[in-house]
Amino acid sequence: MKPWIHLDSAQMPDGGGELRLMRRDTEFSIMAGSIELMNSRLSGSEEALATLAWARLAGREGPRVLIGGLGMGFTLRAALAVLPADAKVTVAELVPEVIAWARGPLAEVFRGCLDDPRVAVHQGDVGPLIAAAPAAWDAILLDVDNGPEGLTRKANDSLYDLPGLARAQTSLRPGGVLAVWSSAPDEGFTRRMRRTGLKTEEVRVPARKNGRGARHVIWLGVRG
Repeated sequence: MKPWIHLDSAQMPDGGGELRLMRRDTEFSIMAGSIELMNSRLSGSEEALATLAWARLAGREGPRVLIGGLGMGFTLRAALAVLPADAKVTVAELVPEVIAWARGPLAEVFRGCLDDPRVAVHQGDVGPLIAAAPAAWDAILLDVDNGPEGLTRKANDSLYDLPGLARAQTSLRPGGVLAVWSSAPDEGFTRRMRRTGLKTEEVRVPARKNGRGARHVIWLGVRG
């Protein structure tokens, strides 16, 4: 088996540690310490974050979608594949190097999706975009950490606690969807989503497109 090659590193804000971009032949990995945050061969659940949310919104004209976390672009690509031509998608990514990777060593993974005219990239925290205006978004898709229990950045907890979920609920248009990705279940988070008044589902989805291997969790909360 070919060895992993270290391509680049990035520092997370607020002492969140180091991210490392790795490559082995045609496979890419983004690591935080010894933990793999994402892998180019495991895109199934990140794509489902977009497709499951849109399935609850299909038919809306001019939808506005906010994606928290660029990653390897799997959620963005899946969203663009199902959204109409009049959609507007804003992607918030905190780490500037991750955006640079998308146009550099990961360009073959992103397949030009950042050049889609529907897409705007915001370099910064997704939290202020959520809090900026009420009823601004038809869908908010969050994949900014390993799940509600912050792994890479403690400040991410403010997205997943009760006040953070209340801000997201307020930022959604009526019938809008908050979709949250996690590597593992979290019963406390399910309860918090329901306490905000969001009609909440917890869906287990395979990490791989072929349905094999580990399963991840996506929460879908619809604003009434």
